[in-house]
Amino acid sequence: EQPHGGEKPHKCLECGKGFSWSCHLIEHQRIHIGEKPFECWQCEKSFRKKHHLKQHQVVHTGERPYECGKCGKGSRNLSHIMRHQVIHTGERPYTCLQ
Repeated sequence: EQPHGGEKPHKCLECGKGFSWSCHLIEHQRIHIGEKPFECWQCEKSFRKKHHLKQHQVVHTGERPYECGKCGKGSRNLSHIMRHQVIHTGERPYTCLQ
């Protein structure tokens, strides 16, 4: 249950990090104990979060569920497509530090 006002009453006893939801605390605690309960049935790689397993599984299927609306380029990863789409806008969001 999440409280009002952005409170984070669920605290990790290991590191003190706070969470609004108790389920997020439980998920976080896997970091400290090394638990990775979500295992890929094809390669036995394990993950702490179910959605990380789902993201991984497209490696085996070759599926590219995310597509650029301008050129049709496909990717397994949404963030890759979002970064790719900048080439169509002409925007240069990154600056050279040299």
